[in-house]
Amino acid sequence: MSSSAREIENLLYLYAERLDLGDLEGMAAMFAAAEFVGPEGEVHGRGCDAIKAIYTAYVRIYADGTPMTHHVTTNVIIEVDDEAGTATSRSYFTVFQATDELALQPIIAGRYHDDFTRSNGRWQFSRRQMMPWLEGDMSHHQQRN
Repeated sequence: MSSSAREIENLLYLYAERLDLGDLEGMAAMFAAAEFVGPEGEVHGRGCDAIKAIYTAYVRIYADGTPMTHHVTTNVIIEVDDEAGTATSRSYFTVFQATDELALQPIIAGRYHDDFTRSNGRWQFSRRQMMPWLEGDMSHHQQRN
């Protein structure tokens, strides 16, 4: 695997790690130069502040400071054009959750389609499209309104 592909793969995993740790600010910072796109291609937000607002409004954070989730990213396919400084990836995600009221279980699974650009020698997200396929009990993950 090329060093570019490895750096991009690490971004995919870092997103999951930051989200599971409840670090919504750090996670959103990864999208400072990116747009977040829904399943049908609709843009939900662009940049760090907008993406942090989406997650803050949507994801329930528990007393321990986390959403009590475990994101697993698999089936990662990365295509890099080093000369152009662009890349794409496709991957699967499965999110597990366990709370005091919810036994450990998968709550959602789907795909990410991501675009990346290289800026100042570092890869960064430029677009993330999340496409859920399967949904379980999301009631402990979503904010209560």
